[in-house]
Amino acid sequence: MSEGATYEVRTRLTPKSVAPALRRAVQAIDPDLPLIDLRTQREQIDAAMQQERIFASLTAAFGVLALALACVGIYGTMAYSVARRTNEIGIRLALGAMPRQVLGMVLREASWLSLTGIAVGLGVALLLTRLVKSMLYGLQPADPVSLMGGAILLVAVALAASWFPARRAAGVQPMEALRHE
Repeated sequence: MSEGATYEVRTRLTPKSVAPALRRAVQAIDPDLPLIDLRTQREQIDAAMQQERIFASLTAAFGVLALALACVGIYGTMAYSVARRTNEIGIRLALGAMPRQVLGMVLREASWLSLTGIAVGLGVALLLTRLVKSMLYGLQPADPVSLMGGAILLVAVALAASWFPARRAAGVQPMEALRHE
């Protein structure tokens, strides 16, 4: 039993209009020779790359899930921090601090926490680049544009997640805060 052969036909016609003529040509050579898996080069490339596309889609989905979990975690941490420091924030406001100063204080704290996490994450990512090098298509493992883009995205997500707790802290009424505990 023979393995088979692959032929390439170049034409300006549509694949559907060429298929009957190709089948007739093969039947004229050998009536017992089947013509199977007739497809365009684009279909062939798509079939060959299907597993990589699925892997890339899953990786992107897990990345979005990780980003959402990071956002929820930062929001929870900052909301807990603001709730725990309600008395302190109330005293600051009672002594003359402006709400925008309290807002800035909470956002600065969130920024420092996220920048520390990003720095540690970038360090670990650079150490582990050898493990993922074979899975990257068209990218270098330590691609500065990708790493900086990811870092900027994480800072933006951290600030967005911290915005609501910071606004809540800035809106604390001093008298209510002092009565809180």
